[in-house]
Amino acid sequence: MRKRIVTWIVGLLVVAGIAAGVLWYLRKPTTPDITYETDPVDRGRLESRITASGTLSALVTVQVGSQVSGRIESLHADFNSTVKKDQIVAKIDPRSFKTDLTKARANAFAASSNLTKAKAQALNAERQYARLKEMRAAGLSSQSDVDAAESAALAANAEVEASKGSIEQARATVAQAEINLAYTVIHSPIDGVVISRNVDVGQTVAASLSAPTLFTIAEDLRKMQVDTYVAEADVGKLKPGMAASFTVDAFPGRRFNGKVREIRNAPQTVQNVVTYDAVIDVLNPELELKPGMTANVTFVVAERDSALKLANAALRFRPGPGILGSASASAGPGRSGRAGGSGRSSGSAAPASSDGSASPAGTSDSGGPPADRKTVYVLRDNKPQPVRIRVGITDGTDTEIVDGDLKEGDLVITSASGAGSATSTPSSSRGSSPGQTPGGGMRRMF
Repeated sequence: MRKRIVTWIVGLLVVAGIAAGVLWYLRKPTTPDITYETDPVDRGRLESRITASGTLSALVTVQVGSQVSGRIESLHADFNSTVKKDQIVAKIDPRSFKTDLTKARANAFAASSNLTKAKAQALNAERQYARLKEMRAAGLSSQSDVDAAESAALAANAEVEASKGSIEQARATVAQAEINLAYTVIHSPIDGVVISRNVDVGQTVAASLSAPTLFTIAEDLRKMQVDTYVAEADVGKLKPGMAASFTVDAFPGRRFNGKVREIRNAPQTVQNVVTYDAVIDVLNPELELKPGMTANVTFVVAERDSALKLANAALRFRPGPGILGSASASAGPGRSGRAGGSGRSSGSAAPASSDGSASPAGTSDSGGPPADRKTVYVLRDNKPQPVRIRVGITDGTDTEIVDGDLKEGDLVITSASGAGSATSTPSSSRGSSPGQTPGGGMRRMF
């Protein structure tokens, strides 16, 4: 009996021990393995670019207007018409201007007649003055009569000069009337193509305050320009003669080439953003590009044919305490994708520059290390090792390695998953305290 009791007691103790062990195992903290996503260092072509938008236009665009007011009598050009210099493009009803010219010529003839009359009166006054002077010498006339005759002669000569002035005024009026009549025939000032027509036959144009625009003529659409609005942060990287390329919505997937002619100094401020006009010369031999098209321009400011490069995600990665304190880790599958790195990386994201390239994390403020010195983490023997490097140009996806203990084929860490794998940021997990990894802690079964 006692032996059976002892057996039951021992059995209960064994069961209790097993239950206690299972309970302890279930309640103990668990730390999952850290898995890394890596990207190999490779070598290839790298370009640093600046992107901007602009508008296509002809090199020379002339607005053809009217110097006189009147009704449009006829049009001799239309949209897309090819015109030559001095070719007639429109006519204004000339009847009122012909009437004004006839009136001006009649006034000029009357002024000429008045001059003849004034000369005759002046000659008579001179003769009268001469006779009175002789009579005064003979004592047959008074001095007052002589003085009056002298004044009359001077007045007559002055009238002659005034008549000459009236003739000049009349001639000027005739010339102005002739010019206004000539303005009723409107000529093209350049060889080119009509890209806009703003009037119709029978329409009345008024040129009292400013010359109304009848046509807009582009000189030569085979040579065009792109006025590009470049942000002030990037304008210092551009130089005249620099190559540029652009795309337009009308030809998706096709890229056109041009060259920077000048960077104009006049700033343009839109919504507190300061831009400068970089003018790009473009050849358009097939006349495919049209004035007013929106161009998405790319400037290549630096390029390397065979650069040692790494993904920008590796520059943004920052390890957490779980990585720094881990003695061993399992390497996860490597990634060949480079578009901004893995979305699971909770390292601090670097700000992007206006040329589309990412400025890697670790950029120092004043007093810190140089901005081109970065720290990346390389997976060696399944352990992350920090490596200090100096970087060069970037295309927004990859960055050039100028100096550092990295070689082609090294696996740089772009992100990590697992408890304590990376430092958290305020944007990575809303509500998490700094340093806390979401999902970490104890597993509970009850």
